[in-house]
Amino acid sequence: MMVLVIFVGGKDIRNLWLLRGDPLTAARRVLSQWPVIDGHIDLPVLYRYGYANNVSAINLNEPTQGHVDIPRLRKGHVGGFWWSTYVACPQQEETDDDFNTPSWRVRDTLEQIDVARLVIDQYPETFRLSHSVDDAREAMGSGKVASWIGIEGGHQLGNSLASLRQYYELGVRYVTLTHTCHNAFADSGGFLEPLPPLHYGLSPFGRELIVEMNRLGMIVDLSHTSDQTALQAMTASRAPVFWSHSSSRAVWNVSRNVPNEILSRIGLGPDKRDGVVMVNFAPYFVAAKREATVEKVADHVEMIAKVAGKKHVGIGSDFDGIESTPAGLEDVSKYPNLASPIHYSHHVSL
Repeated sequence: MMVLVIFVGGKDIRNLWLLRGDPLTAARRVLSQWPVIDGHIDLPVLYRYGYANNVSAINLNEPTQGHVDIPRLRKGHVGGFWWSTYVACPQQEETDDDFNTPSWRVRDTLEQIDVARLVIDQYPETFRLSHSVDDAREAMGSGKVASWIGIEGGHQLGNSLASLRQYYELGVRYVTLTHTCHNAFADSGGFLEPLPPLHYGLSPFGRELIVEMNRLGMIVDLSHTSDQTALQAMTASRAPVFWSHSSSRAVWNVSRNVPNEILSRIGLGPDKRDGVVMVNFAPYFVAAKREATVEKVADHVEMIAKVAGKKHVGIGSDFDGIESTPAGLEDVSKYPNLASPIHYSHHVSL
């Protein structure tokens, strides 16, 4: 959606906004017509860890302790977001080299999906569960917030393609291939530093997973994956991929961010794969400690747009999944701050 803010009808409108003297008001005006789509919000996690999955414990029509509530979603001009259903990686003692040790990850994931669906149903005047682009268009056309569900890690599948299919029936439309741990399908990129490889990218089972996701119509999410996993998945997938919440490694060099080598492979030409990189707001993925600001996040947006192309950059805030935020992006009401053209250079051709 950042593309639509800066470019309308293929025309760079930043100069026009600046001439009007109030870039933030202009950004809000544009977002009122082209609302924000956020690729990754952890609201179900807040319910799980803060309120033991009690969906009645929070009134989203009033201010919450987190980053998300309905008044702030409206103020931020949010048209839709992906509800991330996250369950932590197994502890070392809970798994083995073949990932065959049983765990409660599938049960816990089902509980997270249940929370997301219950909350969506609890506020029918605001949210609409969306399974497709058409669903989302209808939701936004009626003034509602389109609500998709994603799963943040292949470890949540329990090594089962049957689980994947049942998640799909429950409304899940993307799966992140890994979280911060390797799993039976693929290698993780770790957190701030890369992990030693296990499969050296995708395992044979991981390639089967991508085939099945393509068949179902489920998006392959490459956030958290190793560079080898990402490159191999881009080749293996027959459908567009995305990074639901990742930033630019050229701007801030941590393993969770996407390097230019991979950004340059995104697109529609030969040897490329269509996709979108949705910029993460987690301060430790944005800049040095205590230096993360809305301007720094804008640097990530601009770099991804420069290398991958302006049609291939979006927003994946990680709100309610991060303990702190960049200055100027404290919650979902602050998206217009990032959309303001004052943060984007004029000499860069996006």
